[in-house]
Amino acid sequence: MKEERKSMLIVISGPSGVGKGTIYNRLLDNDPSLTFSVSVTTRGPRNGETDGVDYFFISEEKYQELVAQDAFLEHATVHGHSYGTLKSQIQEKMEKGYNVVLDIDPQGAKQVMAQWPECVSIFLLPPSYQKLRERLYGRNTDDPKEIEHRLNNARGEIEQVGMYQYTVVNDDLELAFEQVSAIITAEKQRTNRYFPVVE
Repeated sequence: MKEERKSMLIVISGPSGVGKGTIYNRLLDNDPSLTFSVSVTTRGPRNGETDGVDYFFISEEKYQELVAQDAFLEHATVHGHSYGTLKSQIQEKMEKGYNVVLDIDPQGAKQVMAQWPECVSIFLLPPSYQKLRERLYGRNTDDPKEIEHRLNNARGEIEQVGMYQYTVVNDDLELAFEQVSAIITAEKQRTNRYFPVVE
C-alpha cells in the first residue's frame, strides 16, 4: 500500500506553569514525526536555556525589524516580554515532512488559528489555581512579583479555552501525556491529511 501524509501544525497552549514544556518534550521524545518550532523572544535566557534550542534570544530592536518584515506567523507581548513564531521555521520543517508543535500563549494561539484554521489546537488546564501557584513557585525560575503577574494572567487565559478544539487537564502527567498523544494520533488519520492508496 502506498501512503502519503500531509504535515500538520499542532498548537499546545495554556497558562504559564501548567506543564506545556514537560508534555511537548515527552511528545518529541516519543514521536519522531514531531518537531518543535523554536520561538523568538526578547526576554533573557533562564538557567539552562540555550540560544537557538529553547528560544532565539534577540534584542527588542531586532524583534521590531522582524515584525516590520511580516516574518512572524504570530507574535505577542506576554508578561512584559515579546515572543514570536517565525513563518520560515514552520515552512522549513513542514517541507521536510515533520508535524510541527508550537508551545504558545492564548494571544499567539488565536493569531495562528486565524491564519492556519486547519491547525490542531490543544489547551492544557491546571486542576486548580492553587496547584498552578505551587508549580510556578516550585520551578524556582521567576521572582514572586513575576509569578503573581503570571497567575493573574492565567485567569483570563483559561477563560479562552472555548476557542480550542481540545482540552486536557494536567492533574496527572502520565494521563495528560497519553491524552495529548491520543489526540495527535487521531488527527494524523484524518482524511484531509492521510492519503492511503489501495492497490
